[in-house]
Amino acid sequence: MINVSDQHAPRSLIVTLYGAYGRFVPGPVPVAELIRLLAAVGVDAPSVRSSVSRLKRRGLLVPARTTQGAAGYELSPDARQLLDDGDRRIYADGAADDTGWVLAVFSVPESERQKRHVLRSRLAGLGFGTAAPGVWIAPARLYEESHHTLRRLRLDPYVDFFRGDHLGYAATADAVARWWDLAAIAKEHEGFLDRHGPVLRAWERRADPPPAEEAYRDYLLALDSWRRLPYTDPGLPARLLPEGWPGERSAAVFRGLHERLRDAGAGFVGV
Repeated sequence: MINVSDQHAPRSLIVTLYGAYGRFVPGPVPVAELIRLLAAVGVDAPSVRSSVSRLKRRGLLVPARTTQGAAGYELSPDARQLLDDGDRRIYADGAADDTGWVLAVFSVPESERQKRHVLRSRLAGLGFGTAAPGVWIAPARLYEESHHTLRRLRLDPYVDFFRGDHLGYAATADAVARWWDLAAIAKEHEGFLDRHGPVLRAWERRADPPPAEEAYRDYLLALDSWRRLPYTDPGLPARLLPEGWPGERSAAVFRGLHERLRDAGAGFVGV
């Protein structure tokens, strides 16, 4: 089993909890319940409270009362959009499509140059690679989420999107290797396999139904690790990737844990 560590920051685990289970709870999740659920993955109560405060300041969580009058938190509309967009990547099944590219071309006035760094970091966080200064590229299917994200962050006035095909001069596989750091992405997949592959194999050896708390703990930690990977790795077509690419193997491990543990863990949450 995996213990909470630097790989699993409390604030990230809270977002993961809402994505996996909390958004399906009727009404706000009580603070006391958040503390109980995060304790199962090794997060103490003060860390939960401080992380919730940060998420509230970021506009992702909204304070509300349950029908019994207890203090709790529910997702803001922006947070729900964020999670809905994320679902399409996190739970994607099968090989990536090969339907062209989306280009993000941005220009920021010198008087607002601090926004250049914000734009670069957001585009990188969405999985875009750098084709040239001010020109970022990603598989075309990532356009809708990128559009939502930049508009939510009020960065849309600085960006134009285009769709297109790569026509050369370099072979597309060679160009992709310039646009993305494929070695670093592969290392992330290998890290996920090292941490969570043994967890899946251990569950596969067990004949008994998964106990709710154990299933919840192992699933939440796996999802918290996995949900970043489809953003680090934008899902490039297999024909453009190096031989032996570990992405499909890590995706298979996550799917195995999801299918085996997600619903079993819901019993611990009460959904």
